[in-house]
Amino acid sequence: MRTNDAISGLILIAASLFMIYLTLDFPDFPGQKYGPALFPRILGGAIILCGAILIVRGLSARRAGMPWIEFADWTRDPRRLASFVMLPVLVLVYILISDQIGFIPLAFGILLLLFLWFGTRVVLAVPIAAIATWVMYWFFAVMLRVPLPRGILNNIL
Repeated sequence: MRTNDAISGLILIAASLFMIYLTLDFPDFPGQKYGPALFPRILGGAIILCGAILIVRGLSARRAGMPWIEFADWTRDPRRLASFVMLPVLVLVYILISDQIGFIPLAFGILLLLFLWFGTRVVLAVPIAAIATWVMYWFFAVMLRVPLPRGILNNIL
């Protein structure tokens, strides 16, 4: 799928304006000319400029005959389309239920599902999902001390 650059530019500008709006509540540092809002505002301004460039390019491409949205051939294949949609849906599932289920069982289940969906044999998918889950848990929870949700394993960990 290909979208016209003007659409991408509008999305970038809208996201940047929202980011700049969120910085309006950032506190000022006493005695300093700038605070924590400076960098996000500079970044937002630069992204707005890039979005404007994309809009100009997109409108000129549209005048040359490019459609607003052009779907690739793979979007007509239901399995490929399901694969494309599955990844953001699984991220949303993780966000919504990770506190109840916990990182370890949910990450293992998601990885196992993805491995099996994309054709990995069960005899390989199970140990690879288990090892990958352990490595991610070790890196984030142990090394970086990121508090991962324990969920149903709360009494064990």
